[in-house]
Amino acid sequence: MERTHGTELDIKEHGANRQTSERRLFMQLQVFGGCPDSAPLVAALRHSPLEAVLYHDANDPQGVGILTMSEEPAFFAGSLREFLNTGPFAGLALKPGLTMLGRSYASGFEPDLEEWLLRRPRQTALNPAYPWAIWYPLRRKPSFARLEAKEQGEILREHGAIGRAYVEADLVHDIRLACHGLDANDNDFLIGLLGGDLHPLSHLIQSMRRTVQTSQYLDRLGPFFVGRAVWQSPLR
Repeated sequence: MERTHGTELDIKEHGANRQTSERRLFMQLQVFGGCPDSAPLVAALRHSPLEAVLYHDANDPQGVGILTMSEEPAFFAGSLREFLNTGPFAGLALKPGLTMLGRSYASGFEPDLEEWLLRRPRQTALNPAYPWAIWYPLRRKPSFARLEAKEQGEILREHGAIGRAYVEADLVHDIRLACHGLDANDNDFLIGLLGGDLHPLSHLIQSMRRTVQTSQYLDRLGPFFVGRAVWQSPLR
């Protein structure tokens, strides 16, 4: 714990059975236009040490997205910055409105904390069986935070039950990240929906519209990036 003005602050991640961790995975999506040929980008990534996914943007015939990940935040302002400012990425036009950055987090119930924080997001993002992805941020209304914990839990369980049904059917696999203070538009969470086909990802978002969380307690949702992976680094 860290002490500030005599008060102990606990900023660790907490799982089930008193597990704690100070490790977490940061993931960032950056989207570019002006790329009619992604082959040079794939070659540059293949010869780099980055853990990354390169997407073709489904809504821009010259658009690409690159998802990168690291436990060290300095990576994004250091070696990734250098990589994107040299070689084939340097000539592309960044779409800053689609830049998304988040960190893995725990809710306190995870039976294997480091699996949830570190391995699961990597395994999902880098799985060749899940080439399709929809990434988007969201912000809850402030009124959600004022609800009693019991009512919050009921709302989240309804939302989560729908998501689990898609996961158990192997239709959608999700990555949930916190982005408080990391998002230019002051969003709360960053969501990645991944799978073998695009339609189930869209269908899940449609199904979520009727939940109490989405219909009553979301302030905003999106923008959405829709992409299909053309290259994924090997899982380490």
